[in-house]
Amino acid sequence: MEHTIAAISTSTMSSGGISIVRMSGKDAIETADKIFVSKNGKKLSEASSHTVHYGNIVDEDGNIIDEVLVIVMRAPNTYTREDVVEIDCHGGILVTRKVLEAAIKAGAKPAEPGEFTKRAFLNGRIDLSQAEAVIDVINSKNEYALKSSVSQLDGKLSAKIKEIREVILNHVAYIEAALDDPEHISLDNYVNNIEKDVDNCVDNVYKLLKTSDNGRIMRDGIRTVILGKTNAGKSSLLNALAKEERAIVTDIEGTTRDVLEEQVNLGGVTLNLVDTAGIRKTDDYVESIGVEKAKKYAQDADLVIFVVDSSRPLDKNDDDIISLIQNKNVIVLLNKSDMEQVVKPEDLKNLNKFSMVSISAKNETGLDKLEHAIKDMFFNGEISFNEEIYITNVRHKTLLQEALDSLHMVKDGINQGMSEDFLTIDLMTAYEKLGMIIGEEVEDDLADRIFSKFCMGK
Repeated sequence: MEHTIAAISTSTMSSGGISIVRMSGKDAIETADKIFVSKNGKKLSEASSHTVHYGNIVDEDGNIIDEVLVIVMRAPNTYTREDVVEIDCHGGILVTRKVLEAAIKAGAKPAEPGEFTKRAFLNGRIDLSQAEAVIDVINSKNEYALKSSVSQLDGKLSAKIKEIREVILNHVAYIEAALDDPEHISLDNYVNNIEKDVDNCVDNVYKLLKTSDNGRIMRDGIRTVILGKTNAGKSSLLNALAKEERAIVTDIEGTTRDVLEEQVNLGGVTLNLVDTAGIRKTDDYVESIGVEKAKKYAQDADLVIFVVDSSRPLDKNDDDIISLIQNKNVIVLLNKSDMEQVVKPEDLKNLNKFSMVSISAKNETGLDKLEHAIKDMFFNGEISFNEEIYITNVRHKTLLQEALDSLHMVKDGINQGMSEDFLTIDLMTAYEKLGMIIGEEVEDDLADRIFSKFCMGK
């Protein structure tokens, strides 16, 4: 990390009011002095930390590239704990790139994706779980995902992991000290102390793991498949939720022949919607492929929205769908509530787990009830962010499960009467797995892989 890095830290896809070119490293301020001419003639190297300076960025020949504001931030009170300079220039794509080119010609090196955050991690400003939360904040698709990511960025997950690890390490340290000095440190009845604390650790890790399904749903959205027989109103529902004409709607049965995917935000919850072909027996080869696809998507779904045409009696096609979605999370929509109702709630008693809502997809009424039904099904109404930590990262979930397995092995060892030195083997494995979540036990290639997923300039 000896060299100074530079990158555009705002969007490079479109113009805006301002753009930011960021530099970080021991020579960041000196590098900026080579291309910045202050209106008052003062050098940035003479400036105090966290001050703003007005002037021009110039090229190597002294030609003005842009009129800018430059922010000087000195280590260690910066994002990377290195000297950082941010150049606020006008938001044109061309001028921003020219400012970056000037910084590189002055001695800075182009930053790799995520290199600023990687330096923050390597310099101890944040741990690995907080670093991963940074990209989750950037990629948040709804308010719940954002709140969860901000909670992790604030260190709530890190604090819980450190708390569990400290308990484990204290026991390992005591056992090893007792084995080295048995005359002064006794292990008599010590297993009872271990057992109680291991049980508490198991409970804490299990509670974190329990949140992982909801955590994934918060971050990535609910995999939602819309099923129903032909002309039940599935495509009308998709259009109503998407608030645009995404699917063709006609009175002709079998209009939808293939799956159509759309991501929508419903009351702060992201739904990854899949509209499918109407379920029915058909001799049409193309339509039959669509029907089979619909059945496969339903098997993998977090949620099935079963659209029932409540103006027509249930038939064999509806019975086939009911058989298909047993033991799934199902919300039955009694569609076409604006017409005379033929289907009654008791007609669908064969379904195991389901909620029922009356709507009119055509008139877009009842969608608020659908929103409440989804929140009740997945989040018990509203998601609370008071103290609860949600595991949204697959890597974290895997490591927590491996740590839990090791803690269970400690419990098994206690029950089998194993000696304390054998117990420390599995205790240390759990300790190391938990450490990998926050980056205290991490290989360089893993860190490189994680930060390569970041955007440039972050």
